[in-house]
Amino acid sequence: MTVELNGETDEPGWEVDPDDEWGLAVIATVGRQLKLRREAVGMKAGDFGRAVGYGEDMVYKIEGGKRIPRFEYLDKADKVLRADGLIAAMKEDVAKVRYPKKVRALAESEAKAVEIGVYETSSIPGLLETPEHARALLECWLPAYSPEDLERRVAARMARQSIFERSPAPALGFVLEEATLHRRVGGTMVRRQQFERLLEVGRLNNVTLQVMPLDSPPHPGMSGRIELLKFEDGTAVGRADGAFNGRPISNLKELRILELRYGTIRAQALPPGESLGLIEQLLGET
Repeated sequence: MTVELNGETDEPGWEVDPDDEWGLAVIATVGRQLKLRREAVGMKAGDFGRAVGYGEDMVYKIEGGKRIPRFEYLDKADKVLRADGLIAAMKEDVAKVRYPKKVRALAESEAKAVEIGVYETSSIPGLLETPEHARALLECWLPAYSPEDLERRVAARMARQSIFERSPAPALGFVLEEATLHRRVGGTMVRRQQFERLLEVGRLNNVTLQVMPLDSPPHPGMSGRIELLKFEDGTAVGRADGAFNGRPISNLKELRILELRYGTIRAQALPPGESLGLIEQLLGET
């Protein structure tokens, strides 16, 4: 998806998040380096803009730290300014800044975890969503997101899924309420693609996917979402909607409480094989 910005076509979601101090600092530094490099070769902003395919106004916004540059912009700037890869190398930091601060912090924790356990009561976890499913969910949020912010948040959720490409692979466990599978998020094709994604991920050797059936007895997860992350050094962090005011916790006593709740939930849910069988059935009925 693209949007028109000041007469130029630009990828959505590349505005600086005003409450992200680190992000603002990164983009200001990138912009400053671009400006210094351009001035060092004696190139005016207008001439540079034409060379990379952008207007002069956009060049000033990027150099002033008001706009996050696209990767294409940095690649072209590197060639035009003969930077020998120094400008293109900034893409790694720019990629992190693009995503909202809270999502970035979550993704960083997930990227370090060797074991992740998630119980979700109201929707399919972001790590398991297709882009279309995530977009359909976010479109119903109130107050409504702008088109640019919507696409930014979808992209952030999808970026977190790089966890499936890690080597060695972390151990991942998911428990979904069956009701989340029956909810008609998006059209028929969106639902089919989401079921296919769940089956694909659920069959991975490092993933355990379970469904809590609709006719299950009460269980400790009914007050909301639970997430547990364990790290290589033996530390862990957890969060639950219905415990400790929803704040992240790392105290061993509190973690044991969440582990007990999550373990009980897993014991009451359908085994992985039956869970995948249920999803296959729903796929066939869709």
